[in-house]
Amino acid sequence: MSDAVLRPATDADVRAIAEVWHLGWADAHLGRVPDALLAHRTFEDLVRRVPIRLDVTTVAEVKDEVVGFTVVYGDELEQLYVADAARGSGVATALLRHAETVIGAAHRRAWLAVVDGNLRARRFYERSGWRDAGPFDYRAFTEDGTTVAVPARRYVRDLG
Repeated sequence: MSDAVLRPATDADVRAIAEVWHLGWADAHLGRVPDALLAHRTFEDLVRRVPIRLDVTTVAEVKDEVVGFTVVYGDELEQLYVADAARGSGVATALLRHAETVIGAAHRRAWLAVVDGNLRARRFYERSGWRDAGPFDYRAFTEDGTTVAVPARRYVRDLG
């Protein structure tokens, strides 16, 4: 298990969160999402987006460095990313369990979206007790207020 410390995100974490998100997003999504979304997922776009959900963001730190984060929005585990160097260390599992606890405090079921071709993430969620509830188009928001339909799999976990 990791020696990560989980804590609420602060304004000082915005760029570190955006960096983990940007690298992780590219790894998980490039070649798997519509081209129309790519222009809206630059590093600077993510720096502007992080503060929107900062109050529902938890970071994982190892030796005072942000190595992962999760965003819970209602009953959705909206984001979960871990820096490449921290993968396999237990950080993702710790963040996932934390998100389940947060969601479970108000909802009986949690859900998340995984890009259809992201097999690594799908295997992780399945090993962690989540169930593939089938395909759907996830509406990914862009900075200009529009959305892009992204082919995804909806994963659910009963928490009650």
